[in-house]
Amino acid sequence: MRFFVVGDISVDLIYFLERIPEPGEEVPAQRALMKPGGAGGTLAAHLASLGNKVYLASRVGNDPFRSVALSELEKVKVDLKYLQVDPEQTTSSILILLIPGGERSMISAGGASRYLDAAEFKARMLDQVDAVVFSAYAFVGGPQKQYAINALDAARKRELPIFVDLGTGAVRAAGKELLDILRGVPYLLMNQVELLALTGTTSISDGVSKLKGWGLETVVVKVGAMGSIVITPTRQELIEPYPLEEVVDTTGSGDAFTATFAHAILQGKDPFVAARLGNLAGSLAATAVGGQGRLITEQDLLQAR
Repeated sequence: MRFFVVGDISVDLIYFLERIPEPGEEVPAQRALMKPGGAGGTLAAHLASLGNKVYLASRVGNDPFRSVALSELEKVKVDLKYLQVDPEQTTSSILILLIPGGERSMISAGGASRYLDAAEFKARMLDQVDAVVFSAYAFVGGPQKQYAINALDAARKRELPIFVDLGTGAVRAAGKELLDILRGVPYLLMNQVELLALTGTTSISDGVSKLKGWGLETVVVKVGAMGSIVITPTRQELIEPYPLEEVVDTTGSGDAFTATFAHAILQGKDPFVAARLGNLAGSLAATAVGGQGRLITEQDLLQAR
């Protein structure tokens, strides 16, 4: 199967802490790592690891971070012919403060990813793909937004399966404008925080009810330790999680879920089975450090059968 992915590539600067510092406070890190990341890059890496042909549209800087950001993508042979190199902006980066249990706080620097040049997108780039996957951050602002909108329009005209993974920062930055842009998208995926922020509700049940009233097609809400909720026009179901004894780092678990869900849908599985596989993928991804530290394979998915 062939996927076209639009989203950011970044370097994750990960600091392991006992606790998040208070304003003005300095705390020592137990260790620090630099890993490849970014929602677009991580989605593409998982899709390629699952055996798909993947084209990634993104932008990096001409700097030392670039080699780190591309390291896993090159290993799993993501096709980077649509990758742009920015002569001025640095490669996007994210500072991740990680505390025991895998919970994290993040600071992002959009960098080159936000400057993805829309003039370089040609609709014919989608002629040889089976589906398009977007990170919602691509729709937030800068030249990248127009690139993503152009790609979305081209995918719609070709009636391709379209998967959009929301992000907390994207929802907070764009709010309901995202829904206007994404209305009618076949598959919209989000987590619990994004659901509540998007709907202005305080409970999952209220948020789901409000989403159903917006006439969306298939919506998946990732609810962490509870698994995921799949909502279609005719059915709603909570899909149980695959719990693990030890969570190392939840960075990228949501991307692993989305990539696996899209992979399963294109294999002909229904959304409920696809979400079950996504739950497994998200759990496995949390057993290693970094968004691309534990990539999902087709062999992994046999555990859920």
